[in-house]
Amino acid sequence: MNEEAIQVGLRIDVDTLRGTRLGVPALVKLFDKYHIKTTFFMSVGPDNMGRHLWRLLKPQFLIKMLRSNAANLYGYDILLRGTAWPGPVIGDRLPEIIRLPHQTGHEMGLHAWDHYTWQAHIDRMTESQLEWHVRRGYDKLSEILGVAPVCSAAAGWRCETRALLIKEKFPFRYNSDCRGTSVFRPVVNGQKLAPQIPVTLPTYDEIIGSNGVIHDNYNDTILNLCKPGQFNVYTIHAEAEGIGQFAMFERMLQMAKERQISFVPLGSLLQRDEAVASGIMVKKETPGREGWVATQGLSH
Repeated sequence: MNEEAIQVGLRIDVDTLRGTRLGVPALVKLFDKYHIKTTFFMSVGPDNMGRHLWRLLKPQFLIKMLRSNAANLYGYDILLRGTAWPGPVIGDRLPEIIRLPHQTGHEMGLHAWDHYTWQAHIDRMTESQLEWHVRRGYDKLSEILGVAPVCSAAAGWRCETRALLIKEKFPFRYNSDCRGTSVFRPVVNGQKLAPQIPVTLPTYDEIIGSNGVIHDNYNDTILNLCKPGQFNVYTIHAEAEGIGQFAMFERMLQMAKERQISFVPLGSLLQRDEAVASGIMVKKETPGREGWVATQGLSH
């Protein structure tokens, strides 16, 4: 058992209709059982995730899908989402479920209007298209919750300068758009933007089935990476830990308690404004994930 307690920011990314319908209620109930508060990042627009199928032609993405048994995690119905016809609008189908985390005291953030389109096409989208996506998601989630979301997290950790500047038009207390090691304020054209709370730990789909990581040792692998005196932020997905890997995740919560590791909302990790360092965001590849992700660069 660790002598020093460890705090880990925990965020739940909700990408799909299935993850919302099945994963969110299960996780809300689980967190209530263990008296844990977290941050939920919700996708509220059309579920077009089936359009990722073309990426199976890319070896790195195909390997990841096979390693994580993605069809079992996300359901075979994902193969149809938004392929032959527009995907169902999650916020219209499941508003009551989207409200559940808010009603039980969890921090609420915007993940995406259309998760697939943002993740796959951000490089080709115009500034007006990017702003439309953020505005549409922000307005829809605000309508559902009855209050505005306090934060945002770019789909697939795909974020760049234009998107950062667009997010400044919204009253987000912070964003969690990148991978990194500490809270920082991105600097763009000499302007310090809203704080970023980067994810520091790998996700299930990034490491399962590689470098000796299997289900029997996955929880140990993640919890061993959580260190005292270190900035720790972990992401789970409603589609994975909320459904197919639910039992394994509940065991992680039990193990964490035994190790004096506590999970908290990301917003509770924010420092006083004057203590937040400046920095930059760069595009960088990360192990186990196909393509680039926004990554914390060197601080100024």
